[in-house]
Amino acid sequence: MAVNYGSRRTVVGAHYGVRDWLAQRVTAVLMALFTVVVLAQLIFFRGEIGYDKWAGIFVPQPMKMLTFATIVGLLFHVWVGMREVLMDYVKPVGVRLVLQILVIVWLVGCAGWAIQVLWRV
Repeated sequence: MAVNYGSRRTVVGAHYGVRDWLAQRVTAVLMALFTVVVLAQLIFFRGEIGYDKWAGIFVPQPMKMLTFATIVGLLFHVWVGMREVLMDYVKPVGVRLVLQILVIVWLVGCAGWAIQVLWRV
């Protein structure tokens, strides 16, 4: 004889929880690593730091690749966070969709600008 206590809970949704949680942590670690690398270069650099020296940090290809990965990670980090905030606090579906589209457009614009700046150096 099976005993059921309470109502049966129906689980619905896209099951983003663990994936989003992990994505936030991985992208945060990537951004922390980038910060440590840049700070180490600035701390151990000899002499006055001007534009030429600052831009010179980003000239080597490995640094450009790390910076690009950090930009992509930052954009994904922001998207996951903004999507969660909008899903939690903006209840009308149409308004939420418009705001999500605006966030996507803004992030794509920021990505284009950041990549343009990075490869112009």
